[in-house]
Amino acid sequence: MQAFDLPYLQLLAKQYPSIQAAATEIINLNANLQLPKGTEHFLSDIHGEYEAFRHVLRNGSGSIKRKIDEHFTNELTENEKRHLASLIYYPEQKLSQTLQSVPDAAEWYRITLFRMIRLCRVASSKYTRGALRGALPADFAYIIEELLHEQEGIENKQEYYQSIIETIIETGRARAFITAMAYLIQRLVIAHLHIIGDIYDRGPGAHYIMDTLMAYHSLDIQWGNHDIVWMGAAAGSEACIANVIRVGLRYANMETLETGYAISMLPLASFAVDVYGQDECALFYPQGADGAEYTANELRLMAQMHKAITIIQLKLEAQIILRRPHYRMENRLLLDKIDFARGVVTVDGQEYALQDAHFPTVDAQDPYALTPREAIVMERLKLSFANSERLQKHVRFLYARGGMYLTHNGNLLYHGCIPMHRDGSFWVFRIEGQEFSVKSYMDRFDMLARQGYFAEDPQQKEYGLDAIWYLWSGSHSPLFGKDKMATFERYFIADKATHAEGMNPYYQFRDQEETARRILTHFGLDAETGHIINGHVPVKVKKGESPIKANGKLLVIDGGFSKAYHEKTGIAGYTLIFNSYGLLLAAHEPFESTQKAIESALDIHSKTHILQPNTTRLRVKDTDAGRAMEAQIEALRALLRAYQAGVIKG
Repeated sequence: MQAFDLPYLQLLAKQYPSIQAAATEIINLNANLQLPKGTEHFLSDIHGEYEAFRHVLRNGSGSIKRKIDEHFTNELTENEKRHLASLIYYPEQKLSQTLQSVPDAAEWYRITLFRMIRLCRVASSKYTRGALRGALPADFAYIIEELLHEQEGIENKQEYYQSIIETIIETGRARAFITAMAYLIQRLVIAHLHIIGDIYDRGPGAHYIMDTLMAYHSLDIQWGNHDIVWMGAAAGSEACIANVIRVGLRYANMETLETGYAISMLPLASFAVDVYGQDECALFYPQGADGAEYTANELRLMAQMHKAITIIQLKLEAQIILRRPHYRMENRLLLDKIDFARGVVTVDGQEYALQDAHFPTVDAQDPYALTPREAIVMERLKLSFANSERLQKHVRFLYARGGMYLTHNGNLLYHGCIPMHRDGSFWVFRIEGQEFSVKSYMDRFDMLARQGYFAEDPQQKEYGLDAIWYLWSGSHSPLFGKDKMATFERYFIADKATHAEGMNPYYQFRDQEETARRILTHFGLDAETGHIINGHVPVKVKKGESPIKANGKLLVIDGGFSKAYHEKTGIAGYTLIFNSYGLLLAAHEPFESTQKAIESALDIHSKTHILQPNTTRLRVKDTDAGRAMEAQIEALRALLRAYQAGVIKG
């Protein structure tokens, strides 16, 4: 039994100032331990696909539909179940559509209200009254609480219950009440959300996703490489800013930058036109863009901007590599390997012809120095990133709720990889005279990423900013997981052999159960019961790949939310549910549209695979929160004994 210092118990006594107060809290906490474990929802690699993300979030990866199927098995047709689910996902829009066609609105309200209340009772059964009360919408809190805890079948309560429903309809509040109930069900079905990285890039709606996450009731975030580069850009890393803009231009996706965060591209556009106005920039036309969406002049301007920021990026990255020799990234210094007269570049001792040899801003004598105009462009862009209130708010949220990895309820969550040698052993990192294991290395990067944003000392801040950039593209970054980012080669060299970005050996060994067990043990988790939840690399289902690795110990839930991956993967994303009955992996087909989901009640078609059913239902006592409650109970028992012995007066 743990011993507690008297000063600690005296502080605890301020919160529980009597024997009765301490005893009551012990009773409450003990009761809470017996409740079923809340449902955890895992999403990864959203990549700006807001509509699909919003739908999966609202349907709880099929959790709501499963509850409807279970509790209305023989009462509703499949069509009625689908429309009830659609109403819960999109209450405002679905109500407007449905009420146009029902012959008797009052009767439809009456039936729907009864169904919603029944479903809400099921969803709320895992919560204490106190916890439920905190989730209730303010306008209807008292009414919903009464309805959820009344039993309409009890004879002396029937009229009371019916009266509430009838009054809601008569007073014209049914529509607002159904909407409130729908959002309450969405909230209650999922107790906690895990985002396993890569909210940003590819799709156009990362800013909307961040707004949604900031309003979510309970969540954590494990940073992905595409998140960290935006965090670095917001913190003031010019190399990260250049990368963010380059990726946006590469995929013709400037929506998040310009509309979402009000970052002006005018300084870059003006510079690109002046310097590259006569350049075809043929290699820099954005991928996936065509004349139906953009005019020829717009595409040409994007190509010129794309080339301009790419050259700036290569220079800025080289400056980091030169001032941080311990990064060991000298193989990325290629501008000084160009023979401008002959139009060739030497890479790893071999010469290659350049596809584009026009470098008007590169000085052969000092290739990594920005020109005065490039420096002005970056200064203005840096100021624009710093002054974007919405971006800064989102990035502060990523710092507040995020980290490099998380251990939660016996599972290990991380986005990228555990850096390994070719023999499968973990890297041991030696940095500036210090030695770091993989876990301590990731902890160090977590600290440095925060230092890059929050530090006031210029040298500390610069060191942290450089570390953030390394996490984006460094050869031993746990978020990147490749030996290099072949930016120069992919743009300027035709030979695709030079484009290869070798994956860390982790991706060969993660199929082995022994590897997963070693990783779990290294992070202090039980290798028998724990699982690794991983994202980052899309699962190519079309080629027979499986998201279930290491005999079920490691689960990859990046199936490709991004539309850009669908052709390669043959699927539109994996998500994971961990409820009181076990682990469920959901494989999703592409999401058609919100409009179809509302008008035709078309849900994302998902296949759910039960990975590990529990022999006994998990309770709160089996979770991290439960263990914290047990520790609190032990402290309260010690306080109770101190009261009873007269050591503390109460």
